[in-house]
Amino acid sequence: MRVIGTSGHVDHGKSTLVEKLSGMNPDRLAEEQSRQMTIDLGFAWMRLDNGETVGIVDVPGHRDFIENMLAGVGGIDAALLVVAADEGIMPQTREHLAILRLLDVKDIIVVISKVDLIDDPDWIELVRLDIEEAFAQQQLPTPPMVEVSAHSGQGLDHLIGTLQGVLRGAPRRVDYGQPRLPIDRVFVVGGFGTVVTGTLAGGSLSTGDSVELQPRGIGGRIRGLQRYKQAVESAAPGSRVAVNIAGISSDQVQRGDMLASPGQLRPSAMVDAQYVQLADAGRPLEHNAEVKFFCGAAESMAKVRLLAAEQLHPGEEGWLQIRLRDALPLARGDRYILRFPSPAQTIGGGVIVDARPRRRLKRFGAGLVQDLELRLRGSPAERLARSADGKMPVKLSALQASLGYSDEEVQSALREALELGLVKQVDASSFWSTDSWQKLADRALAQLRAFHSAQPLRLGMPRAQLRSRLDVKLSLLDHFVAADERIAAEGNLLRLQDHEVVFDDAQRAKIDQLMRLLQEQPYTPPSIDEMNDMVGEDVARGLLDLRRLVNVNDRIAFASADYDLMVSEIRQKIRADGEIDAKTLRDRFGTSRKYAIALLEHLDSLGITQRVGDVRKRGRNM
Repeated sequence: MRVIGTSGHVDHGKSTLVEKLSGMNPDRLAEEQSRQMTIDLGFAWMRLDNGETVGIVDVPGHRDFIENMLAGVGGIDAALLVVAADEGIMPQTREHLAILRLLDVKDIIVVISKVDLIDDPDWIELVRLDIEEAFAQQQLPTPPMVEVSAHSGQGLDHLIGTLQGVLRGAPRRVDYGQPRLPIDRVFVVGGFGTVVTGTLAGGSLSTGDSVELQPRGIGGRIRGLQRYKQAVESAAPGSRVAVNIAGISSDQVQRGDMLASPGQLRPSAMVDAQYVQLADAGRPLEHNAEVKFFCGAAESMAKVRLLAAEQLHPGEEGWLQIRLRDALPLARGDRYILRFPSPAQTIGGGVIVDARPRRRLKRFGAGLVQDLELRLRGSPAERLARSADGKMPVKLSALQASLGYSDEEVQSALREALELGLVKQVDASSFWSTDSWQKLADRALAQLRAFHSAQPLRLGMPRAQLRSRLDVKLSLLDHFVAADERIAAEGNLLRLQDHEVVFDDAQRAKIDQLMRLLQEQPYTPPSIDEMNDMVGEDVARGLLDLRRLVNVNDRIAFASADYDLMVSEIRQKIRADGEIDAKTLRDRFGTSRKYAIALLEHLDSLGITQRVGDVRKRGRNM
């Protein structure tokens, strides 16, 4: 399905032409028909000779209704720019042409209408030259021009053939699995309820689908679909569609809202954007200027921050961070238009490179323009890596949504990004830019170096402590530690590979004294506080980290060999007899009840044993 737009001066016969092509009068308002002037968007459709149905959006030509025009041209595949032979190209037609250029509508056919009123071929030639000049001023190639008379029917077959040829060469709309319906019309049908219309993009919609109305986030369900007055079960991207919604009332919807899959879109109050100031804009765009922002069928007042200039003069390009008064459902790659509110004038537009920037960008920042250029013009792999840049890894589905890639395109971009080392795979479905990964590595290494410097007798930093310092999820830290050869894991401790605990001569002498005492009374050792007094708290902590000592609670620790022997015999006793109690353990090792209970409670906490009444039986981790 394709959609075309018709635009031109109010007196150039657009609506009459549309009626001749489609058999439908697009002017649906009584005022439009009485004044013979398109005020709001009109809709029709026609069937080409090849059997394809083409939707038609007829937009207002009068300067007073230019903002209504903007609501209708966002989703078109081609445009018919109507110029009356008896008047030539008019100022508002030039403004329409500028808007089409800013919206990147490449396929434009100029329809020279009312040729039946002109007998002089030289006059028609002058009109053609004016049209060529207007296109050249917008840096657009000379378009196909077709002379027609809607009154007599002259040239209509030629126009249909030209349109068919243009659409044949235009790229088809891709189904990215992310349907977006910018709403340009809302009404109520008796017995059915709320109906909205728009030009579908990004994905398909089907009867029964759950949908979400943005920017308000209201949920609903598709009760029915129509495409060109025919009930259908599903609608593909690129077609005009009417959606009957259950669960959303008509007073909750307005032009400019967006219908999408639940959770697919979030409203944006600020965007980063590439911008072109029109050559015929009346004055420069100033930093912090107030403008009207138009995207799709939506609009909002806004303030613009110029990121790399103090002013943008007519014909210049630049970069903006646009702060919207009203949050709108926007996405990367959306085309937008800016107008001065007073006096009303279209001044420029461009493309959104980030619909949800993470921060307020610093003007004239080092590398700022290069980063923005990458986001706009980088390869698919580079752009995917940029989208995967941030505090946390990103799901592939979220990357696809932010980039607007099809399944095939996102897989191709991902393969290339992985091959080039631009991204790293974190788990089965999450990816992170190599830059973000490196930033985490730099911070982690710095934290470990600082820890080793402050506590050289500690084997490593507790994993939970490093996770907290880095403010990342434990699963990400675990993946990172496993992948980075510069970091070693010692149980629950993390250290740099080249770090080792080294005791000096005086400390080793104290350690030898402690170990002799533990050999003399292995199962009734001194308390941890007493050990701290003997060797120093930092040395005792180091011995625990090195597992020369094993603590069973915050008061009791055994030498590791003695601890291992007791645990081994407890396992053997339970395997042989099915259970063990504190008295048996006490008697076997000549210890006291205090130590026996402490050890058994410690093993309970590890799942090696489990308490059942007064005995211990096999635990889940035995």
